[in-house]
Amino acid sequence: MDKILVLDFGGQYNQLIARRVRSENVYAEIVSYKSITVKEITEKGYKGIIFTGGPNSVYKSDSPHFDKEIIDIGIPILGICYGHQLLNYLAGGDITPAKCGSEYGKTPLYCEKNILFENMPLVSDCWMSHTDSVSVLPKGFKCIAHTKKCENAAVYNKEKNLYGVQFHPEVTHTEYGKQILKNFIFGICGCKADWLMSDFINTSIQKYKNELKGKKVLLALSGGVDSSVTAVLLHRAIGNNLTCVFVDHGMLRKNEGDYVEKTLGEKIGINIMRINAQEEFLNKLKGVTEPESKRRIIGKEFINTFEKVSKKLGKMDYLAQGTIYPDVVESGKGDSAVIKSHHNVGGIPSVIAFDGIVEPLRLLFKDEVREVGERLGIPPELVWRQPFPGPGLAVRVIGEITKEKLELLKDADEIFRAEIEKAKLTPSQYFAVILDTKSVGVVGDSRAYGYTVALRSVDTDDFMTADWTRIPFEILEKASRRITNEVTGITRVVYDITSKPPATVEWE
Repeated sequence: MDKILVLDFGGQYNQLIARRVRSENVYAEIVSYKSITVKEITEKGYKGIIFTGGPNSVYKSDSPHFDKEIIDIGIPILGICYGHQLLNYLAGGDITPAKCGSEYGKTPLYCEKNILFENMPLVSDCWMSHTDSVSVLPKGFKCIAHTKKCENAAVYNKEKNLYGVQFHPEVTHTEYGKQILKNFIFGICGCKADWLMSDFINTSIQKYKNELKGKKVLLALSGGVDSSVTAVLLHRAIGNNLTCVFVDHGMLRKNEGDYVEKTLGEKIGINIMRINAQEEFLNKLKGVTEPESKRRIIGKEFINTFEKVSKKLGKMDYLAQGTIYPDVVESGKGDSAVIKSHHNVGGIPSVIAFDGIVEPLRLLFKDEVREVGERLGIPPELVWRQPFPGPGLAVRVIGEITKEKLELLKDADEIFRAEIEKAKLTPSQYFAVILDTKSVGVVGDSRAYGYTVALRSVDTDDFMTADWTRIPFEILEKASRRITNEVTGITRVVYDITSKPPATVEWE
């Protein structure tokens, strides 16, 4: 199988680069620049290397650097943003603060004819985000694109197959970014499109048949797409040696517990234990308002619950979880900054009686997980259901989590989702959030004082970046009217029009 190395220098779009490569059915593997050598890169047989972006200035002594021998080993390299500057720096070029100032956002790109820009116009929009630029090209390099502010927006060394772009081809804002990456992957690196989800499924099932033979596995089933696909995949591999513990912590969506239990348990035949732990979780969260504290408490309580259950079941060898790539990057693994912690990322506390952790989907993006689910025969209504965070509605209750606020939120969320589905809209994710503020309203002829609910809907193809959904006003109006009329205790509804970045999809 052909593969591309994504050499991670700490940028927030690193996972997105890998996802773009994989969307072309070519396997991409992300490795920190700190944890691999030039010799190892050569031995692993990569067909190409992509240097990622990063938050630093390459000329500073504490910035991420790499062995300059990398440019002479004969493997094609594409440097992106910081990676572009680093590639030129390693080859002997000069990197300085941009003479014309910083360049951010959508920018016209003027290209010359080159294999990197095949099947695209010579003028198009790209997405810039830099304060430094390549001021003097290294020997053997030529400029192949520029913007009004950036003289060397793209460069290449034909002899060594080295390419660098100052902009971000991986983000949707770059008009022909996918085509540029495709040209690098196939035209320059000569990759074959042989990364297929069918192969992933077969390989994974065989892998776990061998590695978990005779072992008992306890799966932390949240009821979301990720953990559900994990459950079915492992069920195919080890059958009844898998036990799924479905913790109903009281923070699931309305009627969700019954739906998950029926779909995975009755229809597919997976061994599921449903644990009612609502009171325990609410007691632990009493008085807690800080988002990260909520997540840590919920994560710890999940582990505690599994530990208790495992003791009742007897010896359980492994704990399985539905961790996927975005969970890992947003929890600050590798060199990226921590955005938010995920309760299913970070390993197992030493007090728990498991030999290890099993995360079959850890290297997959959400769209890949859904494809795996479809190929496994999971009902479409489960595969394509709304994404749901591990901590559940806890991250959609701002301030202290109380039973009252949870019940109000469940009802409001159900109404909003029903109106979106009735209108046959297809946003990537949509839900309600209950705020920790109350406002005055009028119910009938009386004054009311109730909570505010925010509606959130986004469109995205990777969940690393997202744009807010332009829902027609009449649909928002109907949802708002129904919520304030039908859910006693809510007097105001607002709509969130913030994209990611700067916001995250979830509020906490």
